[in-house]
Amino acid sequence: MSGPLAGGVPLPGGAGDAHGGTGDADGGGDATADSRLARLVFALLVLGCFAALLVTQRLKHTPPLIHTYKLTHVIAPASAGESKEERIAIELAKADEATVTIESSSEETVATLVRELPVGRYKTLSLRWNGHRGTAHGYGVLRRADGYTTLLPRNRGPLAPAGEYTVRVSLLHEGRSVRLPRTFKLVGP
Repeated sequence: MSGPLAGGVPLPGGAGDAHGGTGDADGGGDATADSRLARLVFALLVLGCFAALLVTQRLKHTPPLIHTYKLTHVIAPASAGESKEERIAIELAKADEATVTIESSSEETVATLVRELPVGRYKTLSLRWNGHRGTAHGYGVLRRADGYTTLLPRNRGPLAPAGEYTVRVSLLHEGRSVRLPRTFKLVGP
């Protein structure tokens, strides 16, 4: 006996195999099908990894919608001090028309500060929120000596309850909205 042996019995595919192949009567069978399936799965995994790499590279080179932002940490609308309004400064990565809303921790819209306001690329949109609910009906404008302009939306609804809030910026042309990752606290009297 000249073929490989397993316990004294010739293994399929060795010289002792009468068919000279894999041991199947059809000459190819399960081993060939398993080999093809394994190659196909491997090729699909390689293609999937390559596609994921391309998507990752594209995301790394796509600028975020919001370039920078600043928020006040705590506001107290009933106080007489400087902390009675939320100071919001947003800089967009692309020119767009922005809608800015204030949301509660349960993602309920509490106030709308501006709706579809044109904002230039890398231009700061500066707003203040007075802590009142509802949609702004008109705006005041605060201009500093250095040319920095702040919009003062006139929200005249009831005062929002104490709690955690955040800002959502919706961009018309992008068709997307971003909830700023940092919250601020509104405290009562």
